[in-house]
Amino acid sequence: MSALSSASRPGEHGILAPAARLDRWLLVVLVVLLTACAIRYLDRHAFGTSAIAVLAGAVALGVAYATRGLLRDRPWWPTAWVTAMVVLWGALTAIAPSFAWCAVPVAFAVLQVLPFSWAVAVVVAMTVLLTTAWQRISDGFDPVQVAGPIGVALVTVLAYRALELESRARQHAQAEVGALAERTRLSREIHDSVGQGLSSINLLLQAAERAWDQQPEVAREHVRVAAATARDGLDEVRRVVRDLAPVELAEDRTGTALVDALRRAAEESRAIAGLDVEVRVHGAATPVAPEVAAALVRTTRGALANVREHAGASRAAVTLTYQFDEVVLDVRDDGCGFDPDHVAPHGTRGRGLAGVRERARALGGQAEVESAPGEGTTVSVRFPTGTEAAR
Repeated sequence: MSALSSASRPGEHGILAPAARLDRWLLVVLVVLLTACAIRYLDRHAFGTSAIAVLAGAVALGVAYATRGLLRDRPWWPTAWVTAMVVLWGALTAIAPSFAWCAVPVAFAVLQVLPFSWAVAVVVAMTVLLTTAWQRISDGFDPVQVAGPIGVALVTVLAYRALELESRARQHAQAEVGALAERTRLSREIHDSVGQGLSSINLLLQAAERAWDQQPEVAREHVRVAAATARDGLDEVRRVVRDLAPVELAEDRTGTALVDALRRAAEESRAIAGLDVEVRVHGAATPVAPEVAAALVRTTRGALANVREHAGASRAAVTLTYQFDEVVLDVRDDGCGFDPDHVAPHGTRGRGLAGVRERARALGGQAEVESAPGEGTTVSVRFPTGTEAAR
């Protein structure tokens, strides 16, 4: 049996449920114990009708135990299966106390399947039956045969409880980490999509106000672009909330939608700030995973927004390169440049560059920023384009 997560084992609620490899070893242990107990039973009893019935019961328990994975996809099966195992073991032990030790793998199966309270109750009942059965074959009262099973059961339950508490604490910590990662992701996406869109609208409206009297046609064009940007921003908000890539990128089968989206980002920068942006494509355009395409578009928009607001550049180039096993995006400007090692981590530009790196890392890619004072800036990201990424 392969290791399975608890989520893929419907109907199993115990703390040991995710330990799928334990199933195989429990079956091995049960077979060994059944064999040893059967040998002990035959050694102490004549081979007759009773022995045949006991051996048949032992075989039935072993075969039934091996059917655990038969209907694993049915939520009701684990509970029905473990109930049958406890009943079979209890009947066999009541008839032949030699098989009491087979309680160990059966009890662990109980711990795998049942919730804590139910598992404790069943283990206690099994311990009582085991102790009673052993007393039947003992000469007088043997305190070891009472204290031994109770001690083993107590340690098992306490260990089980400790594992359950540790598991809950770990799940809580993972949930907190996941929530923090999700907040970081949303913050990054809002900054690189909604935030940049609002910044563009603000600049366009300011330009329209300045040109309103002297250049009404130019002012109207700025307002038109601002309105279009606002509509795109509204769509982007909906996509971020739904955690979806842009529809045109999700449905792209040729790779052209990504190139068109990059060109629209370039045109937006020209309209907003008069920045001369050239889009270049090297290699044959091929479809990439929607989330990768969305990351490339948002990285481009964020990088161009940084160029407009901070670089003082007159020209920029967006280069998309399709290679055999990866896609590479470069955004290069001829601006004032900066020292990447001395960017304030909480500043506007620092937040954008950090978002580029985090987004690339989250999708299995890499991001690099090359710059120096007076030498312009290049933002590069690359993503693998294996079969698992392309659709």
